[in-house]
Amino acid sequence: MEKTDKLYLLWTSGEKITFDEMVFMYALNSIKRHWWKEVTLIIWGASAHLVETDQEVRNKLKVLFDAGVQISACKGCADNLKVTDLLEKLGVEVKYWGVPLTELLHADEKILTI
Repeated sequence: MEKTDKLYLLWTSGEKITFDEMVFMYALNSIKRHWWKEVTLIIWGASAHLVETDQEVRNKLKVLFDAGVQISACKGCADNLKVTDLLEKLGVEVKYWGVPLTELLHADEKILTI
C-alpha cells in the first residue's frame, strides 16, 4: 500500500485556544518541518464563526497560507453563518464538503478532526 503524504485537518471547534494550541501549531509545523507534503485545513461549523469574530485567527490563517497550507471551508456552514464573503476575501476556498469528505473517508485518507 502506498503511503500518502497528505493530511486533512477538519477543524470544527469554535474555541480559540484549540485553534492556537493545536490547529495552527500543528498545521504550520507539519509544513515547515516536512511532516506532511500537503496539509489542507477544512473550516467547518463553529470554526467559521471564530474566523469571522477574531482578527488574530484571521492573521494566523494568513501565516498558514503563506507557509503553504491549503485552506478550504464548508459552503453550507459558511452560508448558514453568513461568512462566505469574508472567507472568500481571505482567500479561503469555499465549497460543499459533504461528498468530498465522504470520499476521503472511504479512501482511508489521513483526516484529523478537531
